[in-house]
Amino acid sequence: GSGDLRPMTSVSGAGYVKPGAQYDPLNQKGAAPALLEKSDSGNPEDVSKEMEKKVHRLLEASAIAAAKGDNAASLEHAKEASKEERKLCKHRESTPNAGDVNIELSYAVTFNLGVAHQKNKLYDTALHTYGLLVKNKQYPQSGRLRVNMGNIYYEQKKWPQAIKMYRMALDQIPQTGKEIRFKIFRNIGNAFVRLGQFTDAVASYETIMGGSPDFHTGFNLILCYLALGDAEKMKRGFTKLLSIPVEGMAEEEGEDGDESKAMDDKEAVGARSDALRQELKKRQKEAHGYILTAARLVTPQLDKRDWAAGYQWAVDVLKPDHEGMASELEIDLALMHLRRRDFAKAIQGLKLFEKKDKHYKGMAATNLSFIYFLEQDYVQAEVYADMAYTNDRYNAKALVNKGNCLMVKGELDMAKQFYLEAIGVEADCVEAIYNLGMVNLKMGAFQEAQQAFEKLHTIVPHNPEVIYQIANLYETVDDLHSAIKWFNILSTRVPSDPVVLARMGQIFNKQDDESQAFHYHLESYRHYPVSLDVISWLGVWYVKSELYEKAIHFFERAAQIQPGEVKWQLMVTSCYRRMHNYQKALELYEEIHATHPENLECLRYLVAICKDLGRPYDAYQQELSKLDRQAAPQPSRGALTRGAGPTTIQAQDRAVRPNYGGGLRPRGE
Repeated sequence: GSGDLRPMTSVSGAGYVKPGAQYDPLNQKGAAPALLEKSDSGNPEDVSKEMEKKVHRLLEASAIAAAKGDNAASLEHAKEASKEERKLCKHRESTPNAGDVNIELSYAVTFNLGVAHQKNKLYDTALHTYGLLVKNKQYPQSGRLRVNMGNIYYEQKKWPQAIKMYRMALDQIPQTGKEIRFKIFRNIGNAFVRLGQFTDAVASYETIMGGSPDFHTGFNLILCYLALGDAEKMKRGFTKLLSIPVEGMAEEEGEDGDESKAMDDKEAVGARSDALRQELKKRQKEAHGYILTAARLVTPQLDKRDWAAGYQWAVDVLKPDHEGMASELEIDLALMHLRRRDFAKAIQGLKLFEKKDKHYKGMAATNLSFIYFLEQDYVQAEVYADMAYTNDRYNAKALVNKGNCLMVKGELDMAKQFYLEAIGVEADCVEAIYNLGMVNLKMGAFQEAQQAFEKLHTIVPHNPEVIYQIANLYETVDDLHSAIKWFNILSTRVPSDPVVLARMGQIFNKQDDESQAFHYHLESYRHYPVSLDVISWLGVWYVKSELYEKAIHFFERAAQIQPGEVKWQLMVTSCYRRMHNYQKALELYEEIHATHPENLECLRYLVAICKDLGRPYDAYQQELSKLDRQAAPQPSRGALTRGAGPTTIQAQDRAVRPNYGGGLRPRGE
């Protein structure tokens, strides 16, 4: 009829039906068969399988938690898995037809429990757990777990036990497992280094370098040679280190420099990075770090009579295959001359880079600018700062040096711009932030200076120079309470600095807190008993307190420090006069007159005391009249007059500045 459609194929039974009908190729119309239900027959084998699945689930949960770093949860799951596994073993042992004990599962559960205890630093329990596996004869490969036991002893700093375990593990591992054997040898060498047995450590490291050399082991071997002081072996070890091939180095050398830089720039702007290329670059960087660090350590020790000869040997060895590292080592040689105050050789070495690679030329120019700035040759310093800045506009060190040169010339606004640009390039550039605060201080921009120094304080919170500048800034703006707070912080960093203690005494003196002012001045004197400012303040304070005997002690100390200054002797004499010891005062005035016959104040007091004591004074009166006629009377500085209180020394109110925190900070590579 019209409802029957012609099939598309002559083969029947294809399962095709007209639209609207349910597709049923297996002709399963009607009631669906009943789903398989869980067997409740209590079959021992089925029960064992369910228990085993539960153990597997707990074991996997423990491993996942450990991978996420949740060691506590990993340990809980591991303990639960161990408990369930023991139940499973008891069930199989006590029930017929329940299956055999799964020794692989028992090993996995116990091993995971030991690892969980180790990660939670439960070392004794972990050792006990590993010991159960190692002593079980059913696990022939468990001997390598002694490596884990050795690692635990290593973390506990029990080096002899660690070495014993590593060696026992070596006996269990066949010669075919070279990779793991060399790793164990490295652990043994590290343990011997910790014990200070460098000869034994050398034997372990040399075994590795003879079979499968790597940069880490080669570097450790050189350190052992350095500790033993064997220059020839240091040279041999360094040469061996250079012979280790750097992965990807051949491909990098085959690439054009501009092409390599273009690829780096492409990755930097967001293109999909080449993971293999990044890994190779990481390994090359690590290799270069080991080689350069080893060179910097051993070169000064290769020749005790001429330390520079060691650098030259290393440069010659590096140049054929590692020219870039040889250039860096030459810069290190110049900086070593700089540390030894041999500026001429440092400058000579750095000037050799003016015609070399652009990168090293910039480094050398930065250091030359730094050296010339220290020598106060600001013209040459600016020349090389410009060279470094032109070579690389994003060189924060060059920007700081340029700003310093401008600041010395008095171009404060331009210097400030260069410091800000350096901070933009390197946000934590300490020298740029510090000098920005200094230039703001000179410009009177106290708020901006405070922001700069407080930002720097967050970067280097324990630096006394920064804390001093903040305290000094608060004192400058008359916020004495905050100044005291910051000077207290500074005194915890440098508790015996006499200048800081004297500044605190001056601030308390401004606040009319004489007891605190006296305390800090006395502490400053205790740490530095030759500061005339502090001595004069203490002497005057004792005079105000009418403790003349103690005041005499301080004025006599000042006279010892400045024997040619008459004012200290006059102060001592004035104290005796205030004590009504006129006889002693007369003797001292006569001694002063003998050494300083033209001192008007001494003559006046001689005349007055002689009158009071009923002694002849005509000779002194004649000399005084003669001096008065020659010149108008000029009162002596710092003298103590008869009817008035003590006169303070002019230098007493002068701000005392510590020797840190006042200057610019140039910067070198």
